[in-house]
Amino acid sequence: MLMTISQQPLPSAQAASSIASRRSSSYRSVTSEPAWVRRTLIGIVLVFVIVMLILPLITIFSQAFKRGFDVYLAALEDPDAWAAIKLSLLTVAVVVPLNALFGIAAAWCITKFSFRGKQLLVSLIDVPFSVSPVIAGFMFVLLFGAQGWFGPWLQENGIAIIFSWPGIMLGTLFITFPFVARELIPLMQTQGIQEEEAAITLGANGWKLFWRIALPNMKWGLLYGIIICNARALGEFGAVSVVSGHIRGETNTIPLHIEILYNEYQFSAAFAVASILVFVACLTLVLQHWFDRKRREQQHL
Repeated sequence: MLMTISQQPLPSAQAASSIASRRSSSYRSVTSEPAWVRRTLIGIVLVFVIVMLILPLITIFSQAFKRGFDVYLAALEDPDAWAAIKLSLLTVAVVVPLNALFGIAAAWCITKFSFRGKQLLVSLIDVPFSVSPVIAGFMFVLLFGAQGWFGPWLQENGIAIIFSWPGIMLGTLFITFPFVARELIPLMQTQGIQEEEAAITLGANGWKLFWRIALPNMKWGLLYGIIICNARALGEFGAVSVVSGHIRGETNTIPLHIEILYNEYQFSAAFAVASILVFVACLTLVLQHWFDRKRREQQHL
């Protein structure tokens, strides 16, 4: 049997070249398209981007400055606008650090340990992605509202959550808490645990392991998740609209204040305040692209 196999003639170089050329031609026929197909697809994408993204951004700034720069500044200097901006910044200052801590803890737990219920935990982290923000707001109303499960006890102790800033914090926290974790989990899974194991072998304790190995490795992914979480927290509308009560100067965030101005036909003021969120969105895209590039460079080292 071995003699028979060894005596079979090997393919010549010309035949091998012919086979390779046929294979490459078949690959090219699958992966290449006619020029008109490529141009059509590129044209569709460009039209979609222009109509759905660029034109709305141009409209916002053109309407914001339509009545002049003085009207634009007056809309931003309005006491209710300042109160909405301050409340939004306070919400971000509380929610984003909490989400960062949760994201680090969840990613570390899921990627470094094996335990029962890991997949269930991953699924639970994704729940806010599948639940409507309005439904999330109603959920907190049913829990902490006057007629909710904990409402009577809260009223007896003089604690206000719904129609107050704690409810806004809870609603925003629920909607945004997956973002940091969802950025860190795949990143830490690709990094593995070899460096941590080597550090433990050399006698490093838990804090040194975290500060000198884990945190530098997750740095760009963490910043990427924080930036996205920050933008989402500033722009949250649905859950906050349900739990805030729309009290001017007290429980209105920037999106809620924009809605009130627009419903009162103060279009220039509404677009002026909206330009703040547009600026934050553009800055987020720039930082997101930069952090994503840094993360890819780190992965290729």
